[in-house]
Amino acid sequence: MPQSNLAPINAATRLCAVLGSPIAHSASPAMHNAAFAALGLNWRYLAFEVNPNYLRAAIAGVQAMNFAGLNLTVPHKLLAVDMVDALDASAKKWGAVNTVKFELGTDGQSRAIGFNTDADAITQALREDLKLDPRGAKVLLLGAGGAGRTAALKLASEQVAELFLVNRTPSKAEEIAGEIKTQFPSVNVAVGFPKAGVDLVVNATSLGLKADDASPLDESRFSLKKTRAVYDLIYRPAETKLLAAAKAAGCQTANGLGMLLHQGAKAFEIWTGQPAPLAVMRRALEQNVYGH
Repeated sequence: MPQSNLAPINAATRLCAVLGSPIAHSASPAMHNAAFAALGLNWRYLAFEVNPNYLRAAIAGVQAMNFAGLNLTVPHKLLAVDMVDALDASAKKWGAVNTVKFELGTDGQSRAIGFNTDADAITQALREDLKLDPRGAKVLLLGAGGAGRTAALKLASEQVAELFLVNRTPSKAEEIAGEIKTQFPSVNVAVGFPKAGVDLVVNATSLGLKADDASPLDESRFSLKKTRAVYDLIYRPAETKLLAAAKAAGCQTANGLGMLLHQGAKAFEIWTGQPAPLAVMRRALEQNVYGH
């Protein structure tokens, strides 16, 4: 979106930001600033590299400076649950915070409210980009951090038939499996690689963000020829090593652009109270990530 379409920054400009580590890959500023420009809003969206050790101070800092809201990405989504003043029903349900809204209470004090806009965005992207309905599907999910936890619980709520959780630290996957067994007893959940084939492999780890990252999937443990579709939450690079290997194996593939779009649109609506200009946001993302 051309800079000229944005209102000049002044003392009345409202600010939002995304905090993460790493953050240089983020396409969220392009998406949100295009949306603000399209609606003629005097708002700006920024991106900040924030070490997890300083996340609490960073949230308090932007709250003190009267920011309108925040997005949180790797590795902050679980940490932030204990760093906001209150949790929306979505954050309570999915146990992770990726969106924060700062609002003034009746006492004139600012409160940080944590939301989760990731969960619905994941399944919406699966349906749109892979034409895959999670109900009754067999899914292998890689990762048990903030994104992985949300994806696991959301997929279970959509009544997948079987869910296999794989994580570098197995105890984290065991913890999520325990929650699923309690909340969604009809879902068969297991920790470890499946013996037979699945309908979908989802990467919810950060492996693939850097060029020299190994693939998040150990193909000596599970072959990509045993799944029909692969979804990678990473969107930059647009084709990760995992997606390239999946495509070569004949799988349907999609990156995380659709999820980024839908979680961002919901966050935009939470902050501004206005319907998100979805087509404008999608176009800005595609231009930023694909260059066209």
